[in-house]
Amino acid sequence: MGAVTGTGTTDDAGRQRAPWSEVWRIGRVRMRVEVLQLTRNTGLLIYTFALPVVMLLLFGSIFRGKIAGTDATYQQVYATGMIGMCVINGALQNLAYQVATERHTRALKRLRSTPMPAVSYFLGKVASVLAATLAQVAVMLTVGVAVMGLRLPTSPGPWLTFTWVLLLGCTACSLLGIGLSGLIRSENGSAVVWLPIMVLQFISGVFIVFSTLPKPVQEIGAVFPVKWLCQGMRSVFLPDSFKYSEPAGSWEHGRLALVLTAWCVVGLVMCLKTFTWRGRDDG
Repeated sequence: MGAVTGTGTTDDAGRQRAPWSEVWRIGRVRMRVEVLQLTRNTGLLIYTFALPVVMLLLFGSIFRGKIAGTDATYQQVYATGMIGMCVINGALQNLAYQVATERHTRALKRLRSTPMPAVSYFLGKVASVLAATLAQVAVMLTVGVAVMGLRLPTSPGPWLTFTWVLLLGCTACSLLGIGLSGLIRSENGSAVVWLPIMVLQFISGVFIVFSTLPKPVQEIGAVFPVKWLCQGMRSVFLPDSFKYSEPAGSWEHGRLALVLTAWCVVGLVMCLKTFTWRGRDDG
């Protein structure tokens, strides 16, 4: 908790808290730095953009034809699943790894010793995540329309749904990514986060049509945000007839919003409880 002094409030480190105008000014600078660093990380860019495209083309070439009882094709369903994958990889997996790496290389410790407010640091991370996610989604939509027969909505309603689903999904996954970064105990420990996320994608409708999964697996997948993020994307880009193949026989937008909002709260609590600027060897 911060303390009140004669000139304002102090944070937990005993430093004077900057006014919000200064936090936002430094945050904008940090946003530019983070986005610039992202564009210069060639390896991460190749992995981030190439993997979803390769997976989409691979699954789309193996599974073809219409899904029984709907007007949607397997290729279209996989295209929406890969959009969900872009959010998961960019906002959760990559962010967890980036924050953990900066912690273990003591970059976070050095940043904490500067006048930069903590909020400004997180603003930079959010900007980086949003830039990467939006770029990935744009690539997925381009490939989906050009190769997989995906059809873009022509009315504003679906695009409004796309916007709030994407924002809620990015927010939940970003907060969870920062919270889970504490599980990565070394610079080579990303598998601790990567493996559960990969399993979660398989049971959430990213790589396998969700309604074809065994009932117990569906119930487990429905607990986590990935399933709902993918379902939201299906509601935007797939024919309305596909909703009858969903477990509930509808898109469940109300429940979808509640689940993603709940995971935003869970992620925020995780950040507040587990985030640290220091690695375990920093003393």
